Amino acid sequence: MKLKNKTRIALAASIMLAACAVVFTTTSIKANNSTAMQQNEQQDNRTKVLLETTFGNIEIVLYNETPKHRDNFIKLVKEGYYDGVLFHRVIKDFMIQTGDPDSKNATVDAFLGSGGPDYDIDAEFVYPQYYHKRGALAAAREGDETNPERKSSGSQFYIVTGRRFSTGQLEMMAERMGEQRKGQIFQQLAQSRMQEIMTYQQQGDTVALNNLQNELIAITEANYATNPVKFTESQMRDYSTVGGAPHLDGQYTVFGEVVSGLDVVEKIENVETGNHDRPVSDVKIIKATIIQ
Repeated sequence: MKLKNKTRIALAASIMLAACAVVFTTTSIKANNSTAMQQNEQQDNRTKVLLETTFGNIEIVLYNETPKHRDNFIKLVKEGYYDGVLFHRVIKDFMIQTGDPDSKNATVDAFLGSGGPDYDIDAEFVYPQYYHKRGALAAAREGDETNPERKSSGSQFYIVTGRRFSTGQLEMMAERMGEQRKGQIFQQLAQSRMQEIMTYQQQGDTVALNNLQNELIAITEANYATNPVKFTESQMRDYSTVGGAPHLDGQYTVFGEVVSGLDVVEKIENVETGNHDRPVSDVKIIKATIIQ
């Protein structure tokens, strides 16, 4: 995917903006059968958790490939941390979010969503193996501006509901996400060359600035080519059949999924909401229990 003209213009402008920002801010069948058996054993060894909610039971499984998130979730469940918390943020065709300890017995006008333990969890992206299909369990987090490492909240999580997408929509989304990734790569490169950029600006050397821009664009293209945005066959199938939220892929840690109770998730998804997407009538996790 080549950088479009509008992207080149935006990237050129970003050099100037970045400079200003600095001024103000300082094999075989046997082998295949063996692999399948190993996968089945891994799935059998996964931890399952039962969430008893006011709308019914939701059973989730935790991925072993995200051990930090798995172990933290298990610890909190055993401590009773999630017992009584609300689904404080619900957005139809997107997700239902919970895990804020401040939501227990919260008043109707309480602002929720900022509570949690005094720690974050390092991101554990297992992508594209795990992605934001309907029923995926993922960790909430603060935005990139204050959390560039994309660390997860210590307790808050969401269950994806999402919507279905056509093949054409997914292809367009992948293209947009690709352009965004290129922009991020370019910005990082420009930041690393900021002293050089400012020197050329002070000298009024537009030729050198243009040459540098072309150099950074070429490096951006080369870096992007090693890991382009492209949905896998599994993603294309799931996002077009069961649905999900593909724009979140690679941005938030997916560490489990719903294995039973998606109908309950759907009921919660469709409740009436008010300010800050909080359900008008409280929907809570009555009790969370390790069942396997």
